Amino acid sequence: MKRIYLDHAATTPVAKEVLEAMKPYFSEKYGNASSLHTFGNEARDALEKARKTIASFINARPNEVIFTSCGTESNNLAIKGLAFANKEKNHIITTKIEHHAVLEPCHWLEKQGFKITYVSVDKEGKVNPEDIEKAITEKTLLVSVMHANNEIGTIEPIEEIGKICKKHKVYFHTDAVQTFGKIPIDVRKMNIDLLSASAHKIYGPKGVGCLFVKQDVKIEPILHGGGHESGLRSGTENVAGIVGFAKAVELARKNMKKENEREAKLRDKLIEEILKIPGAHLTGSRKERLPFNASFYFEGIEGEALLIRLNEKGIAVSTGSACSSKSLEPSHVLTAIGLKPEQAHGSLRITLGRGTTEQDIDYTIKQIKEIVRSLRRISPF
Repeated sequence: MKRIYLDHAATTPVAKEVLEAMKPYFSEKYGNASSLHTFGNEARDALEKARKTIASFINARPNEVIFTSCGTESNNLAIKGLAFANKEKNHIITTKIEHHAVLEPCHWLEKQGFKITYVSVDKEGKVNPEDIEKAITEKTLLVSVMHANNEIGTIEPIEEIGKICKKHKVYFHTDAVQTFGKIPIDVRKMNIDLLSASAHKIYGPKGVGCLFVKQDVKIEPILHGGGHESGLRSGTENVAGIVGFAKAVELARKNMKKENEREAKLRDKLIEEILKIPGAHLTGSRKERLPFNASFYFEGIEGEALLIRLNEKGIAVSTGSACSSKSLEPSHVLTAIGLKPEQAHGSLRITLGRGTTEQDIDYTIKQIKEIVRSLRRISPF
């Protein structure tokens, strides 16, 4: 049976070049980067080379890149770490469509006495920078707005929000897990103070991520131990994973522009054809959209039923975020953009990658059209 993977927003396959770069650090150059002997020095050299590669990719300094285990840890370290280190201010601003890895730390901080403002978005999932500015008070410590949404693909006006935060002397964090390595990022130009990223979204390994922390930003660690990563993230560094992360960044730097154009062309064809289905609607922005993301909802059918039927045809897609897709609750992102629960339950997210071909898209379009017709015939609605 044909197997087509269209869930690249959830994770990506490890690139062959990444795997080859990692291999020596499992069995040959396996030293602990904190050790003082030759094995340790080899590991430390690889670690610092990777740090420089990743830092230069976003116009950061090497000492501003802290390696973590994933995007979730990076978000927690950014939000909680900043809150713990700056207790004179207790107000945080974020949006209603953030990933749970941002929303849950905010919910937890509310229990510790912090005030959190959850800013609304429009029907395309875009936050209005003016709403961010209006929410800022003298007690505001941090604004956290994702660079692009993981479910609906809408790209947020990060640079404009960064200017507002700088003007009001408020720290600005962005969850860039869906954009790092996919679209250009310049932390200086965008006035970003903290930025979260993850390797496994860009054809790197799972289990490694990073947090950019601008040099003058004070945060407290949330893991305590041997003082690794400039004292901000204790724990023996995952050298093999970090080397793989850096190699994935090198590939992204080389291929990003050309690959974005290719994927956007396939995405547009997919959107155009799917919207010909009666009762099919695009979610997210049509113009300010990630080049690999196409997300929809279908009236009168369950997205989960559509996903299962597509899986039977060898096509892997998603009904939303892979982190919460097992929940029976409607997506908080889709309800935030104004969808009713029954509409949100009819959602489908298709995310393309380097291996996606036009033949894959043609086959997927054909199968979606047939399955939607079939499901509607048996639907009580």
